[in-house]
Amino acid sequence: MTQPRRPLTEAERLDWLRLIRTENVGPITFHRLLEQYGSAGKALDALPDLARRGGRAKPLRVASKAEADREMEANRRLGTRLLCACEPDYPEPLAAVDDAPPVISVAGHAYLLKRRAIAIVGARNASLNAKKFAESLARDLGTAGLLVVSGLARGIDTAAHAGSLGSGTAAVLAGGIDVVYPPENEQLYRDILAQGVAVAECAVGTQPQARHFPRRNRLISGLSLGVLVVEAALRSGSLITARMALEQGREVMAVPGSPLDPRCHGTNDLLRQGATLVERADDVLRAIEGLRPPAMSERERDLFRPAGPVEPDESELSRARAIVLENLGPSPVTIDELVRGCQLSAPVVLTVVLELELAGRVQRLPGHQVSLT
Repeated sequence: MTQPRRPLTEAERLDWLRLIRTENVGPITFHRLLEQYGSAGKALDALPDLARRGGRAKPLRVASKAEADREMEANRRLGTRLLCACEPDYPEPLAAVDDAPPVISVAGHAYLLKRRAIAIVGARNASLNAKKFAESLARDLGTAGLLVVSGLARGIDTAAHAGSLGSGTAAVLAGGIDVVYPPENEQLYRDILAQGVAVAECAVGTQPQARHFPRRNRLISGLSLGVLVVEAALRSGSLITARMALEQGREVMAVPGSPLDPRCHGTNDLLRQGATLVERADDVLRAIEGLRPPAMSERERDLFRPAGPVEPDESELSRARAIVLENLGPSPVTIDELVRGCQLSAPVVLTVVLELELAGRVQRLPGHQVSLT
């Protein structure tokens, strides 16, 4: 996210909400549109033509002002805040992430998000010993002044929140800010709102679906200096969080476990790959000592961030569309590979990809990758 930090007017906030709730507009596309058009309002005006140029036959569903107004009012009724990624109170570590959510709902004590944070995640079907260890570790880290972040799931997440309730904990929800999953954590969630903070990317009332959990995981790591995994199988969502932490330049830590327990195979594998071994809170504190998340101004400029707003010539774009489509397939490629393969300028390729995505013909994937849908 490269927008300058500043408060938004209510009209601008409404435009931001409309843009991110529009069909085929994800976080990276949102930020790309803002860079190209300068404001969410101008981007909204440009959307129908961009989608048409990308080959879309039916009209793009653009979120209406009435829909955005209803969502804003629902947040007001719940007593939650809508924070946009350029605003001063938006968590800076999260704003530094490439696919930072343009708008988040925040409930509870938002000031806690200014603290240095550590994420604790792990198995939903965790062993009793692992849950006791996670709770104790979270308590010690909270006492040391850290905000403990987790995903409100069963098992390790629940233990991490319980251990850090008194010092401050952050729950990141996969659905809307008002939808508690799993339902048995309803009381824990109420306790978190009273003493901690909750964050959600999805609109109020959204029921969590499978595709929402990897998106939630990038928020858990994005809010934190590092991610600690306590018990995780080899095919665990917690390992997705660890991978995202690596991609975001955050520390990855793991608790060693028995080689006889499949729930420990993922964490032991992380350690083989170089994750920091953690046996007590001091190990975490040493690992993050002096560590700061990448600031927005420190991030390297990449192909998703041209030097300034660029509107390529239509004659260039017309020729480029066929070339880009020819070089794309169902297997993902990175944008820089696509630029080299097409032998076109980055602004032209980025604009064509933007058109194709809005038309529903291209999808963006982690690691600056794209593929045909």
